[in-house]
Order: sequence, then structure tokens, then C-alpha cells
Amino acid sequence: MAADDQSDRARVVTYVPTRQKTEWTEHADKLGMSQAEFVRTMVQAGRKDFTVESTGAVEPASDPTDPWGDDLETRVLEALESNGSLSWEQLVETLSGDFEDRLESCLDSLQADDRIRYSGRNDGYTRVDP
Repeated sequence: MAADDQSDRARVVTYVPTRQKTEWTEHADKLGMSQAEFVRTMVQAGRKDFTVESTGAVEPASDPTDPWGDDLETRVLEALESNGSLSWEQLVETLSGDFEDRLESCLDSLQADDRIRYSGRNDGYTRVDP
């Protein structure tokens, strides 16, 4: 007998920084979702553009017609599929939040590689000369 995906459930527990949980809770509330539904939906949405290579590494799928790897039409359709109806403001928030997360990750990586640093004196990020 095949298990029904909706009734066959398993519990997943994770720990995130309090700031991140607060952001997720606020975002879930704005979307009218429970925290569990929000996390489940965001994980599934994030996995749609990823493929698993034979090495086990996870890499984003690439689209040669979209050099920035950011197919806006697909992202809009996925956001609407996941959330139903969204206002202009909700769409902007949903789509721009992803960019902010990607930018933060990029900045963290560049700082870890000592390619940039935050300069309070210059009130922003500066490039580190090789």
C-alpha cells in the first residue's frame, strides 16, 4: 500500500539564530502561513532550482539565456503557486528577500576569502587589494 504524502509525515527539527526565526515568523505571518508551512514551502521552493551531481555536491541549475541565474518569470509563478494570491508589495517582498539573502551570503563569502572588508571609515564595503 502506497503512503499518502499528506498523511505520512516525519518531524524535522532545526536550530537557527533567534534573529532568523523572528524574520521567518514575521514573513510567515504576512503570508498567512504557520511557521511549519512557511519553512516547508521555502525549502521546497529553494530546491526547485537545484540538481544533485554524481559527486553528491548540490549546484544551482543554470540557464544559458539568463546569465544572472535569476529567471524572474519562473520565480513569480512559483511564488504565486506556493502562496496563492499575492499583492504587489508581497511579491516585491518575497522576491527581494531572496536577493538580500543571496547578497548577504556573497558578502560573507568575499569577506571570508579576504577579498572585501567592511570599512566603518568609508561607511561601506571596500575591496581588498591582492
